[in-house]
Amino acid sequence: MKIRHLLFAISLFFLSSCKQGNTQKVLRLAHGLDTAHPVHNAMVHLGEKLEEKSGGKLTVKIYPSGQLGAERECLELLQIGSLDITKVSAAVLENFVTDYKIFSIPYIFRDRSHVHNLYDSQVGREFLLKGEPFRLRGLCFYDAGSRSFYTKEKPVNSPEDLKGLKIRVQKSNMAVAMVRELGGSPTPISWGELYTALQQGVVDGAENNLPSFYSSKHYEVCKYFSLDEHTSVPDILLIGTESWNRLTPQEQKWLQEAANESAVFQRKVWAEAEEISLKTIKEAGVEVSYPDKKPFAGKTKGIEDMFTDNKEALRLIEAIKSIE
Repeated sequence: MKIRHLLFAISLFFLSSCKQGNTQKVLRLAHGLDTAHPVHNAMVHLGEKLEEKSGGKLTVKIYPSGQLGAERECLELLQIGSLDITKVSAAVLENFVTDYKIFSIPYIFRDRSHVHNLYDSQVGREFLLKGEPFRLRGLCFYDAGSRSFYTKEKPVNSPEDLKGLKIRVQKSNMAVAMVRELGGSPTPISWGELYTALQQGVVDGAENNLPSFYSSKHYEVCKYFSLDEHTSVPDILLIGTESWNRLTPQEQKWLQEAANESAVFQRKVWAEAEEISLKTIKEAGVEVSYPDKKPFAGKTKGIEDMFTDNKEALRLIEAIKSIE
Protein backbone atom coordinates (compact mmCIF):
# COMPACT_ATOMS: atom_id res chain seq x y z
CA MET A 1 0.00 0.00 0.00
CA LYS A 2 1.35 3.48 -0.87
CA ILE A 3 2.48 5.41 2.21
CA ARG A 4 0.49 8.53 1.37
CA HIS A 5 -2.71 6.51 1.07
CA LEU A 6 -2.04 4.79 4.37
CA LEU A 7 -1.38 8.07 6.17
CA PHE A 8 -4.48 9.62 4.63
CA ALA A 9 -6.54 6.62 5.74
CA ILE A 10 -5.20 6.79 9.28
CA SER A 11 -6.02 10.48 9.52
CA LEU A 12 -9.53 9.77 8.26
CA PHE A 13 -9.94 7.05 10.84
CA PHE A 14 -9.16 9.39 13.71
CA LEU A 15 -11.22 12.24 12.31
CA SER A 16 -14.18 9.91 11.81
CA SER A 17 -13.75 8.46 15.30
CA CYS A 18 -14.01 11.97 16.74
CA LYS A 19 -17.25 12.57 14.84
CA GLN A 20 -18.65 9.27 16.03
CA GLY A 21 -18.21 10.47 19.59
CA ASN A 22 -21.40 12.43 18.94
CA THR A 23 -24.76 10.81 18.15
CA GLN A 24 -23.95 10.69 14.42
CA LYS A 25 -21.88 7.88 12.92
CA VAL A 26 -20.07 8.50 9.65
CA LEU A 27 -19.16 5.59 7.38
CA ARG A 28 -16.21 6.25 5.06
CA LEU A 29 -16.70 4.90 1.53
CA ALA A 30 -13.86 5.05 -1.00
CA HIS A 31 -13.72 3.87 -4.61
CA GLY A 32 -11.76 4.40 -7.82
CA LEU A 33 -14.48 5.66 -10.16
CA ASP A 34 -15.11 9.26 -11.19
CA THR A 35 -18.22 11.08 -10.03
CA ALA A 36 -19.95 10.81 -13.42
CA HIS A 37 -20.02 7.01 -13.26
CA PRO A 38 -23.43 5.34 -12.63
CA VAL A 39 -21.96 3.20 -9.85
CA HIS A 40 -20.86 6.36 -8.03
CA ASN A 41 -24.40 7.69 -8.43
CA ALA A 42 -25.72 4.51 -6.83
CA MET A 43 -23.44 5.02 -3.83
CA VAL A 44 -24.68 8.60 -3.48
CA HIS A 45 -28.21 7.17 -3.54
CA LEU A 46 -27.21 4.72 -0.79
CA GLY A 47 -25.99 7.60 1.36
CA GLU A 48 -29.23 9.52 0.88
CA LYS A 49 -31.36 6.50 1.75
CA LEU A 50 -29.24 5.67 4.80
CA GLU A 51 -29.48 9.19 6.17
CA GLU A 52 -33.23 9.14 5.57
CA LYS A 53 -33.78 5.76 7.25
CA SER A 54 -31.60 6.60 10.25
CA GLY A 55 -32.91 10.12 10.72
CA GLY A 56 -29.37 11.43 10.25
CA LYS A 57 -27.82 9.12 12.86
CA LEU A 58 -25.88 7.16 10.23
CA THR A 59 -24.34 8.86 7.21
CA VAL A 60 -21.83 8.10 4.43
CA LYS A 61 -18.82 10.18 3.38
CA ILE A 62 -17.67 9.25 -0.12
CA TYR A 63 -14.07 9.54 -1.37
CA PRO A 64 -14.22 8.92 -5.16
CA SER A 65 -11.64 8.82 -7.96
CA GLY A 66 -9.03 6.73 -6.16
CA GLN A 67 -8.36 9.29 -3.42
CA LEU A 68 -7.49 6.45 -1.04
CA GLY A 69 -5.87 4.21 -3.61
CA ALA A 70 -6.78 1.54 -6.12
CA GLU A 71 -9.29 -1.25 -5.44
CA ARG A 72 -6.82 -3.63 -3.84
CA GLU A 73 -5.55 -0.91 -1.51
CA CYS A 74 -9.10 -0.04 -0.45
CA LEU A 75 -9.77 -3.71 0.31
CA GLU A 76 -6.71 -3.81 2.53
CA LEU A 77 -7.89 -0.67 4.34
CA LEU A 78 -11.25 -2.38 4.96
CA GLN A 79 -9.50 -5.41 6.43
CA ILE A 80 -7.64 -3.33 9.02
CA GLY A 81 -10.65 -1.16 9.82
CA SER A 82 -9.19 2.12 8.51
CA LEU A 83 -11.95 2.35 5.89
CA ASP A 84 -15.56 1.21 6.22
CA ILE A 85 -16.97 0.57 2.73
CA THR A 86 -15.60 0.21 -0.80
CA LYS A 87 -16.65 -0.93 -4.26
CA VAL A 88 -14.49 -3.43 -6.11
CA SER A 89 -14.79 -5.56 -9.20
CA ALA A 90 -15.30 -9.26 -8.56
CA ALA A 91 -12.18 -9.75 -10.72
CA VAL A 92 -10.08 -7.96 -8.09
CA LEU A 93 -11.90 -9.61 -5.21
CA GLU A 94 -10.97 -13.05 -6.57
CA ASN A 95 -7.44 -12.41 -5.26
CA PHE A 96 -8.90 -12.38 -1.74
CA VAL A 97 -11.89 -14.76 -2.12
CA THR A 98 -11.10 -17.39 -4.76
CA ASP A 99 -14.73 -18.39 -5.48
CA TYR A 100 -15.22 -15.00 -7.13
CA LYS A 101 -13.14 -16.33 -10.04
CA ILE A 102 -16.35 -17.98 -11.24
CA PHE A 103 -17.75 -14.62 -12.37
CA SER A 104 -14.86 -14.31 -14.83
CA ILE A 105 -15.70 -17.53 -16.69
CA PRO A 106 -16.49 -16.35 -20.24
CA TYR A 107 -20.11 -16.70 -21.32
CA ILE A 108 -21.29 -18.35 -18.09
CA PHE A 109 -24.32 -16.02 -18.18
CA ARG A 110 -27.00 -16.29 -20.86
CA ASP A 111 -28.25 -12.68 -20.75
CA ARG A 112 -28.87 -9.71 -18.41
CA SER A 113 -31.92 -11.34 -16.83
CA HIS A 114 -29.79 -14.33 -15.87
CA VAL A 115 -27.23 -11.99 -14.30
CA HIS A 116 -29.81 -10.04 -12.29
CA ASN A 117 -31.60 -13.17 -11.15
CA LEU A 118 -28.33 -14.46 -9.74
CA TYR A 119 -27.75 -11.21 -7.85
CA ASP A 120 -31.20 -11.52 -6.25
CA SER A 121 -30.95 -15.24 -5.47
CA GLN A 122 -29.86 -17.19 -2.40
CA VAL A 123 -26.74 -18.17 -4.37
CA GLY A 124 -25.98 -14.47 -4.83
CA ARG A 125 -26.34 -13.85 -1.09
CA GLU A 126 -24.03 -16.80 -0.46
CA PHE A 127 -21.38 -15.17 -2.64
CA LEU A 128 -21.70 -11.85 -0.78
CA LEU A 129 -20.94 -13.52 2.55
CA LYS A 130 -18.01 -15.61 1.30
CA GLY A 131 -15.56 -12.84 2.14
CA GLU A 132 -16.36 -12.80 5.86
CA PRO A 133 -13.44 -15.11 6.79
CA PHE A 134 -11.23 -12.45 5.16
CA ARG A 135 -12.92 -9.58 7.09
CA LEU A 136 -14.94 -8.50 4.02
CA ARG A 137 -18.75 -8.62 4.03
CA GLY A 138 -20.66 -8.06 0.79
CA LEU A 139 -23.64 -5.71 0.96
CA CYS A 140 -24.91 -5.92 -2.62
CA PHE A 141 -24.01 -6.42 -6.26
CA TYR A 142 -23.83 -3.52 -8.70
CA ASP A 143 -24.37 -4.35 -12.35
CA ALA A 144 -21.21 -3.73 -14.36
CA GLY A 145 -22.69 -4.80 -17.68
CA SER A 146 -20.76 -7.02 -20.05
CA ARG A 147 -17.09 -6.58 -20.84
CA SER A 148 -15.95 -6.28 -24.46
CA PHE A 149 -12.74 -5.49 -26.32
CA TYR A 150 -11.73 -2.05 -27.56
CA THR A 151 -8.62 -1.30 -29.59
CA LYS A 152 -6.63 1.49 -31.24
CA GLU A 153 -5.71 0.25 -34.71
CA LYS A 154 -8.22 -2.41 -35.81
CA PRO A 155 -11.49 -4.00 -34.65
CA VAL A 156 -11.62 -7.36 -32.88
CA ASN A 157 -14.22 -9.33 -34.82
CA SER A 158 -12.74 -12.77 -34.19
CA PRO A 159 -10.21 -14.32 -31.80
CA GLU A 160 -7.64 -14.22 -34.59
CA ASP A 161 -7.78 -10.41 -34.51
CA LEU A 162 -6.28 -10.47 -31.01
CA LYS A 163 -3.07 -12.18 -32.10
CA GLY A 164 -0.06 -10.03 -31.35
CA LEU A 165 -2.09 -7.41 -29.47
CA LYS A 166 -1.22 -6.30 -25.94
CA ILE A 167 -4.54 -6.07 -24.11
CA ARG A 168 -4.88 -4.42 -20.72
CA VAL A 169 -6.64 -6.61 -18.18
CA GLN A 170 -7.48 -6.23 -14.51
CA LYS A 171 -5.13 -7.77 -11.98
CA SER A 172 -7.00 -11.05 -12.23
CA ASN A 173 -5.63 -14.48 -13.09
CA MET A 174 -8.88 -15.32 -14.84
CA ALA A 175 -8.74 -12.23 -17.06
CA VAL A 176 -5.14 -13.06 -17.94
CA ALA A 177 -6.10 -16.65 -18.82
CA MET A 178 -9.03 -15.51 -20.99
CA VAL A 179 -7.00 -13.10 -23.14
CA ARG A 180 -4.21 -15.66 -23.46
CA GLU A 181 -6.68 -18.35 -24.61
CA LEU A 182 -7.97 -15.93 -27.25
CA GLY A 183 -4.45 -15.36 -28.58
CA GLY A 184 -3.74 -11.91 -27.16
CA SER A 185 -1.01 -10.77 -24.78
CA PRO A 186 -2.64 -9.91 -21.41
CA THR A 187 -1.10 -6.91 -19.65
CA PRO A 188 -2.31 -6.04 -16.13
CA ILE A 189 -2.39 -2.26 -15.61
CA SER A 190 -4.27 -0.26 -12.99
CA TRP A 191 -7.36 1.58 -14.23
CA GLY A 192 -5.99 5.01 -13.36
CA GLU A 193 -2.90 4.46 -15.53
CA LEU A 194 -4.69 2.98 -18.56
CA TYR A 195 -5.47 6.16 -20.53
CA THR A 196 -1.78 7.09 -20.65
CA ALA A 197 -0.79 3.48 -21.42
CA LEU A 198 -3.13 3.48 -24.41
CA GLN A 199 -1.88 6.88 -25.57
CA GLN A 200 1.76 5.85 -25.36
CA GLY A 201 1.28 2.45 -26.97
CA VAL A 202 2.14 0.44 -23.88
CA VAL A 203 -0.98 -1.58 -24.75
CA ASP A 204 -2.95 -1.86 -27.99
CA GLY A 205 -6.35 -2.09 -26.35
CA ALA A 206 -8.34 -3.14 -23.32
CA GLU A 207 -11.63 -4.72 -22.32
CA ASN A 208 -14.42 -3.21 -20.28
CA ASN A 209 -18.08 -2.19 -20.32
CA LEU A 210 -19.54 0.66 -22.36
CA PRO A 211 -20.09 3.21 -19.56
CA SER A 212 -16.52 2.79 -18.30
CA PHE A 213 -15.15 3.11 -21.84
CA TYR A 214 -17.10 6.35 -22.22
CA SER A 215 -16.62 7.92 -18.77
CA SER A 216 -12.85 7.25 -18.86
CA LYS A 217 -12.61 8.98 -22.27
CA HIS A 218 -10.76 5.96 -23.66
CA TYR A 219 -12.80 6.51 -26.84
CA GLU A 220 -10.50 9.47 -27.53
CA VAL A 221 -7.67 6.99 -28.10
CA CYS A 222 -9.40 3.75 -29.12
CA LYS A 223 -11.66 4.03 -32.15
CA TYR A 224 -12.86 0.42 -32.27
CA PHE A 225 -15.29 -1.17 -29.82
CA SER A 226 -16.25 -4.81 -30.43
CA LEU A 227 -19.32 -5.95 -28.48
CA ASP A 228 -18.29 -9.57 -28.00
CA GLU A 229 -19.57 -9.41 -24.36
CA HIS A 230 -17.23 -12.12 -23.12
CA THR A 231 -17.83 -11.73 -19.38
CA SER A 232 -20.33 -10.14 -16.99
CA VAL A 233 -18.18 -9.41 -13.94
CA PRO A 234 -20.16 -7.53 -11.26
CA ASP A 235 -19.04 -4.81 -8.92
CA ILE A 236 -19.39 -5.66 -5.22
CA LEU A 237 -20.17 -3.18 -2.46
CA LEU A 238 -18.28 -4.35 0.64
CA ILE A 239 -18.03 -3.34 4.28
CA GLY A 240 -15.19 -4.44 6.51
CA THR A 241 -16.42 -6.86 9.18
CA GLU A 242 -14.75 -4.71 11.83
CA SER A 243 -16.88 -1.75 10.74
CA TRP A 244 -19.99 -3.94 10.42
CA ASN A 245 -19.57 -5.26 13.94
CA ARG A 246 -19.28 -1.72 15.31
CA LEU A 247 -22.82 -1.03 14.13
CA THR A 248 -25.86 -1.88 16.23
CA PRO A 249 -28.36 -4.43 14.81
CA GLN A 250 -30.68 -1.54 13.89
CA GLU A 251 -27.88 0.32 12.12
CA GLN A 252 -26.94 -2.86 10.25
CA LYS A 253 -30.57 -3.18 9.13
CA TRP A 254 -30.66 0.42 7.90
CA LEU A 255 -27.41 -0.03 5.98
CA GLN A 256 -28.43 -3.31 4.35
CA GLU A 257 -31.80 -1.89 3.31
CA ALA A 258 -30.14 1.21 1.86
CA ALA A 259 -27.64 -0.98 -0.04
CA ASN A 260 -30.44 -3.14 -1.46
CA GLU A 261 -32.35 -0.07 -2.63
CA SER A 262 -29.21 1.42 -4.17
CA ALA A 263 -28.69 -1.80 -6.15
CA VAL A 264 -32.19 -1.53 -7.66
CA PHE A 265 -31.56 2.15 -8.46
CA GLN A 266 -28.17 1.31 -9.96
CA ARG A 267 -29.59 -1.15 -12.51
CA LYS A 268 -31.85 1.58 -13.86
CA VAL A 269 -29.12 4.22 -14.15
CA TRP A 270 -26.74 1.60 -15.57
CA ALA A 271 -29.13 0.72 -18.40
CA GLU A 272 -29.55 4.42 -19.17
CA ALA A 273 -25.78 4.92 -19.08
CA GLU A 274 -25.22 2.08 -21.55
CA GLU A 275 -27.62 3.68 -24.04
CA ILE A 276 -26.07 7.13 -23.67
CA SER A 277 -22.52 5.73 -23.87
CA LEU A 278 -23.19 3.76 -27.05
CA LYS A 279 -24.79 6.74 -28.75
CA THR A 280 -22.05 9.15 -27.68
CA ILE A 281 -19.05 7.03 -28.69
CA LYS A 282 -20.60 6.45 -32.12
CA GLU A 283 -21.02 10.20 -32.52
CA ALA A 284 -17.35 10.59 -31.50
CA GLY A 285 -16.30 8.40 -34.42
CA VAL A 286 -15.87 5.04 -32.70
CA GLU A 287 -16.62 2.08 -34.96
CA VAL A 288 -18.85 -0.34 -33.02
CA SER A 289 -19.05 -3.94 -34.24
CA TYR A 290 -21.11 -6.93 -33.16
CA PRO A 291 -18.95 -10.02 -33.74
CA ASP A 292 -20.22 -13.59 -33.67
CA LYS A 293 -19.73 -14.73 -30.07
CA LYS A 294 -19.48 -18.45 -30.82
CA PRO A 295 -15.78 -18.44 -31.85
CA PHE A 296 -14.90 -16.50 -28.66
CA ALA A 297 -16.92 -18.91 -26.51
CA GLY A 298 -15.33 -21.89 -28.25
CA LYS A 299 -11.78 -20.62 -27.71
CA THR A 300 -12.37 -20.01 -24.00
CA LYS A 301 -14.49 -23.02 -23.04
CA GLY A 302 -11.44 -24.68 -21.47
CA ILE A 303 -11.31 -22.02 -18.75
CA GLU A 304 -14.16 -23.72 -16.89
CA ASP A 305 -12.00 -26.86 -16.74
CA MET A 306 -9.71 -24.95 -14.35
CA PHE A 307 -12.27 -25.75 -11.63
CA THR A 308 -12.42 -29.51 -12.19
CA ASP A 309 -10.73 -30.34 -8.86
CA ASN A 310 -12.68 -27.74 -6.84
CA LYS A 311 -15.95 -29.31 -5.65
CA GLU A 312 -17.27 -26.09 -4.10
CA ALA A 313 -16.61 -24.11 -7.28
CA LEU A 314 -18.29 -26.79 -9.40
CA ARG A 315 -21.33 -26.64 -7.11
CA LEU A 316 -21.54 -22.86 -7.50
CA ILE A 317 -21.07 -23.04 -11.28
CA GLU A 318 -23.96 -25.50 -11.59
CA ALA A 319 -26.09 -23.37 -9.25
CA ILE A 320 -25.48 -20.31 -11.44
CA LYS A 321 -26.30 -22.20 -14.64
CA SER A 322 -29.54 -23.55 -13.15
CA ILE A 323 -30.92 -20.09 -12.29
CA GLU A 324 -33.77 -19.16 -14.60
